[in-house]
Amino acid sequence: MSPRGPKGRPRLRFGVPRARRGEGRRERAAASAPPNGASADGTSTPGQEAVEPRPRPVPSSVPRIFLHRPGQGLECTMHPSDLRAVVRDPGDARLWVDIDTSSRHQVALLEKVFDMHPLAVEDCLNPQSRVKIDEYKSGLFVIVRGLRFCDDTDDPYDVETFNLACWLSRTLLVTTHYGPTEVIDEVAARVQANPELLDRGVERLMHEMLDQAVDAYFPVLERLDDFLDGIEERIYQRFDQDSLADVFAVKRLVLAMRRHLAPQRDVFNALSSRPTPWLTPETQLYYRDVYDHVLRINDGIDMYRELLSNVMDSYLSQVSNRLGQVTKGLSVIATLSVPFVVVSGMWGMNFERIPLSHSPYGFWIMLALQLGLGAGLVWLLRRWELL
Repeated sequence: MSPRGPKGRPRLRFGVPRARRGEGRRERAAASAPPNGASADGTSTPGQEAVEPRPRPVPSSVPRIFLHRPGQGLECTMHPSDLRAVVRDPGDARLWVDIDTSSRHQVALLEKVFDMHPLAVEDCLNPQSRVKIDEYKSGLFVIVRGLRFCDDTDDPYDVETFNLACWLSRTLLVTTHYGPTEVIDEVAARVQANPELLDRGVERLMHEMLDQAVDAYFPVLERLDDFLDGIEERIYQRFDQDSLADVFAVKRLVLAMRRHLAPQRDVFNALSSRPTPWLTPETQLYYRDVYDHVLRINDGIDMYRELLSNVMDSYLSQVSNRLGQVTKGLSVIATLSVPFVVVSGMWGMNFERIPLSHSPYGFWIMLALQLGLGAGLVWLLRRWELL
């Protein structure tokens, strides 16, 4: 794995998800790019073909609905009026509704169908809401921040964050997010393959989502570990001068990850230990496992931050050592040139009588004298351990 991406430095994006943020950039690129892989002057680039932009997934106006009653099959389609009736009188049914906030039609269900607090609805619609846990009379509201790699750039360390909001009541789980989310897609595929997962309770289903959202940090830590292995080789063996900029960029990434993950430690601590009518003590044991994962990730981030600081110190030490070697070499050259400058200057003065000026061996005698003085200075420098 390459220790750095060819297009720039590692960075962590926050707030606006990938689909909405990349739309304007792709439109500008499509408007300015010449057709059929041609260059700006109209000629085709050898070995390069036209790349079709990946279409942005269009959000559906209908949310994902998973309704399961014991002894019956999984129901995935439902009219809003029927959905409202199930929410008001669930009976023994278990209901999970996933809403993509990029669709205004799905957002309307938050206020009209579900008995969610207005403050919770406001936090669901804000992509920059902080990580939190709030308990209301009608349900438990949780926001966690997930992490994912950006697939639309060539930088292997380009990641972005996204908010995953969960509203939990007795038999209802409502999840909200902006745009496609792999965590939700994986859990939805598991529910479709095994509808009995809803029989365990919607609180266990929320545990599955939060667990996968937290586990998404581990691949980022693995890439950071690969980066540190590569950066050590670049600094100690090849002394790549661009490595310091990469270290600074990855250090900013680590600090940003720590800033986003630190509040989640308090959230999962509350989910695993604070008494609440929405989570049974048996279910809180599963959230305690997620809390352990959060602690492991925090410890890993602190370790990588310390390692990056050590790598920066090592780089600066190598720069200082190389500067010292260069200075020592220049000092030796300057010391050896002193006899030649002094002797040549003395015998180059415009006097009538200069020793050895008329001797046929005067040049060779003075050359031997200068070389002897230079050798003597080198011997003295080595004796004084300055060379």
